[in-house]
Amino acid sequence: MAWRARARGLSVVVLERGSFGAGTSRVAAGMLAPVAEADAGERPLLALGLESARRWPAFAEELIEVTGLGLDYRRCGTLLLARDRDEAEALERERALRERMGLRVERLLPSAARRLEPALAPTLRGALDLPDDHVVDPRLVCAALARAAEEAGAVLRAGVEVDDLAALPAEQVVVAAGPWSGAFGDEARVRPVKGQSLRLRDPAGPGLVERVVRWDGGYLAPRHDGRYVLGATTEERGFDTAVTAGGAYELLRDAGELVPGVLELEVEEVLAGLRPGTPDNAPILGRSQADERVVWATGHYRNGVLLAPVTADIVVAELAGEPVEHAFGPARFARAGAAA
Repeated sequence: MAWRARARGLSVVVLERGSFGAGTSRVAAGMLAPVAEADAGERPLLALGLESARRWPAFAEELIEVTGLGLDYRRCGTLLLARDRDEAEALERERALRERMGLRVERLLPSAARRLEPALAPTLRGALDLPDDHVVDPRLVCAALARAAEEAGAVLRAGVEVDDLAALPAEQVVVAAGPWSGAFGDEARVRPVKGQSLRLRDPAGPGLVERVVRWDGGYLAPRHDGRYVLGATTEERGFDTAVTAGGAYELLRDAGELVPGVLELEVEEVLAGLRPGTPDNAPILGRSQADERVVWATGHYRNGVLLAPVTADIVVAELAGEPVEHAFGPARFARAGAAA
């Protein structure tokens, strides 16, 4: 948002409590997966995710060109996997749902899935190929965005905690504080949803899996250098970010059933982060109804990295006085409360 706002001629200061990209973004796996995340009850969110995914290739290319930094953006596709008969039946329902939505999906026999990814277990019961879901490294993206924004003239100030928006000498204030956004107003109906994950490394280099592989409750996302992100638990534990033996065990157990080679990888990090969840799992974007200085950009839950390009365009248009019509403004929760 800071980078795009500078391109529109706005004067921008970014205040970060810690260091840039060290919060939710540091723990995120970076899956650009509107198809895998598709839900029949969240059609507007699916449309937003598909639009942002469409923008990602040009967005990534521009960011690389401006900064000279890599993003590890992989247009690799995703495999959804089934371990047993029940999961295979659920996978068939997921396939039918995506076909009704007009999304690209292909049913694969276990043998065909193993030809694509030989590291998959011979006990695999079925798979879906989602070619339009990709992945990027959020840590590299954050570093590149910080450089791009600063080179464009934005002022970036780390280690500055904001307690009171009214004290900020700015005509407009964007709140992009993820799961901590609720501290700045009741409109930010955001709660923290804990997720534990592991960062693994293959000393032999890349190649265990080339695609993102996902299953009920987990995923394995490859990086270009032989590292992998294995995640993630979903826990309603408030602002607790403790890593637990049970969380790590469950992730490794489930991954080992589908990709046995995971158990030979080295563990580099065990992490816990907080997703910014909302009542309808969709982001909160747009002008505050309570304070016209404030623009919200929060509540992205599992799709913050995916929705980065479209979020920036929506929010910067609002800042520039050219609001874009969409279904994700903060007023929707007030309307829902009144109806109830």
